Amino acid sequence: MLKFLKQVSDYTKEAVQAAKYIGQGLSVTFDHMHRRPITVQYPYEKLIPSERFRGRIHFEFDKCIACEVCVRVCPINLPVVDWEFNKETKKKKLNHYSIDFGVCIFCGNCVEYCPTNCLSMTEEYELATYDRHELNYDNVALGRLPYSVANDDPMVQPIREFAYLPKGVIEGHDVPAGARRAGKLPEEILETMEGATKE
Repeated sequence: MLKFLKQVSDYTKEAVQAAKYIGQGLSVTFDHMHRRPITVQYPYEKLIPSERFRGRIHFEFDKCIACEVCVRVCPINLPVVDWEFNKETKKKKLNHYSIDFGVCIFCGNCVEYCPTNCLSMTEEYELATYDRHELNYDNVALGRLPYSVANDDPMVQPIREFAYLPKGVIEGHDVPAGARRAGKLPEEILETMEGATKE
């Protein structure tokens, strides 16, 4: 009889222990049910990159003066600029311009130092290919209009990153179109810095 009672008490202790562990697991689950989901259902949902995101470089052929500043400031001498000197106009004539995004480190030096602003960073980050040679973009591919996550594809639901949501908004899906992102804009930071130096 004592052996039977010991077995029953051991079984009860194990059942209580199991219920305790299940309760702990469920408490974690219920805690996460009230949080913003971190997983993005790509490709049906896409994150809107931040304002200073450095994606694919956009190139405007007509603005380029073939000065090769972009090549000199590039840490890996990446842009290939092919030009010839026009004796009649006494100016360089650009023939070909290309950047290999398989090698590019997206530092943005070429964009920052370009004297004619013919280079700009876009928010396009989907550059995956099956062949690495397809990542070598010529001036035609670089001149293609940039893709925007928020506007271009009606089948894709844009989501703002949690860090860039407006104050008080927890859900990234239902952000009003005109809502500002969290934090100050670069111009506002400059104004506060200038105001601090005057004082």
